[in-house]
Amino acid sequence: MCSVEGIVKKGGMRIGVTKGGGGGGGAGASGGERVDKFKKGSRMKLWIIRAATSVLLWTCIVHLTTFGETWGPRVLKGCPSCFSHRDSSVSAIEDKVLSVPARVVPPKRVYKNNGYLMVSCNGGLNQMRAAICDMVTIARYLNVTLIVPELDKTSFWADPSEFQDIFDVDHFITSLRDEVRILKELPPRLKRGVEMGIVYSMPPISWSDMSYYHNQILPLIQKYKVVHLNRTDARLANNGQNLDVQKLRCRVNFNALRFTPQIEELGKRAVKLLRQNGPFIVLHLRYEMDMLAFSGCTKGCNDEEVDELTRMRYAYPWWKEKIINSDLKRKDGLCPLTPEETTLILRALDIDNTYQIYIAAGEIYGGKRRLAGLAAAYPKLVRKETLLEPADLSFFQNHSSQMAALDYLVSLESDIFIPTYDGNMAKVVQGHRRYLGFKQTILLDRRLLVDLIDQYNNGSLSWDEFSDAVKESHENRKGQPTKRLVIPDRPKEEDYFYSNPEECLQQRLSQLSSS
Repeated sequence: MCSVEGIVKKGGMRIGVTKGGGGGGGAGASGGERVDKFKKGSRMKLWIIRAATSVLLWTCIVHLTTFGETWGPRVLKGCPSCFSHRDSSVSAIEDKVLSVPARVVPPKRVYKNNGYLMVSCNGGLNQMRAAICDMVTIARYLNVTLIVPELDKTSFWADPSEFQDIFDVDHFITSLRDEVRILKELPPRLKRGVEMGIVYSMPPISWSDMSYYHNQILPLIQKYKVVHLNRTDARLANNGQNLDVQKLRCRVNFNALRFTPQIEELGKRAVKLLRQNGPFIVLHLRYEMDMLAFSGCTKGCNDEEVDELTRMRYAYPWWKEKIINSDLKRKDGLCPLTPEETTLILRALDIDNTYQIYIAAGEIYGGKRRLAGLAAAYPKLVRKETLLEPADLSFFQNHSSQMAALDYLVSLESDIFIPTYDGNMAKVVQGHRRYLGFKQTILLDRRLLVDLIDQYNNGSLSWDEFSDAVKESHENRKGQPTKRLVIPDRPKEEDYFYSNPEECLQQRLSQLSSS
């Protein structure tokens, strides 16, 4: 244990009383002057001892706090899983999804920094969310410093939001400090070079494993000091990764990527308002204009709308598929269900029409006309715009990713989550709900359903036959524990890692089996 005296001496400060020095008269200091100097020296000594003691006490408090946060749970609870500070039951986890937990600062990981990694995410909120998880993991295993990711501002949504506008950036940095160093910006010297355009920029190869990043990307970082990855979607393989790699991807997704307090609080308020009126289902009705234009799916659209969607598809050069057969694509199950088709499926599944249906989506193409049937069948149809006050949402206007973050939080808390298309939000929310205890998520088999719908509409099936077929085919498609489908060399067709991160779900399975 360090003593105060030791600390004072170590600091290069000598405590003592100066012996008499020669004065102008050569006779030495008078007795009174010596007493004054002795008193001043004593006061100085006392002040230094107090200051040193304060420093020592604060140092001990900080070290003890870090020690307690890091090792306390391990001593009391045994070896932890890859996630620290988890609740002991699934119900406790669900209750705290939207709450802001106490801040935990893990000890900093010390490693030789191989350089700096800058990344520019592309796509919507949930595509970027998954990409951020991948980029953190890559940075960690390359032993480089990650700069806080840049979000997409040039896509269809043109959302100007920065990372810190959507995610709690300080929590993101500190919660991962035991794995990887993350900075808000490059050091000044390197930043000046980047601002002058002196940076090596490239898109990494899609669905690569970690060996690609070690063998191809790390040498570039070591050579140039800074490398900028300008595309990040699906750049890390779903499968064949080290277990620690997969668990870190989960840790970033479920622990480090917390939304801003403003978004979290509004999400909590929305859930509370819904809960006051009973059970609620979140319907991710992916029937916005951009989705229809991109996919070329025009079922139920009039000629004018088909022309409008086609013009939009040709207006975006990075949407590579231009000539699309809508009918054929629909029969292959590659189109989102229309609002009318969705209404039939909800009824066939015997979804209670007294339940609230919260639509998690942007503006539905065709507006009230296309939603009329759904609203008639389920009168308690709500959206964030009708649930919350305009003043609550004013800050989020023209910020589609922040709106999507609100929908994400409500989707996690719903009694049932039903996506009508397997886009990024459907996949990431599905995986997050598995992590929260395999909460019910009905995964619609669109290829089968459109065939059943057509048979019902042309009179080949009665309503009872149609309903029975829908229910029977979806009995095992409700988000239950299952193995992730792996298709070697065809990553686009296999199950997405973030939709079923089974490597991170063993604790949840144990909790379910013991309950």
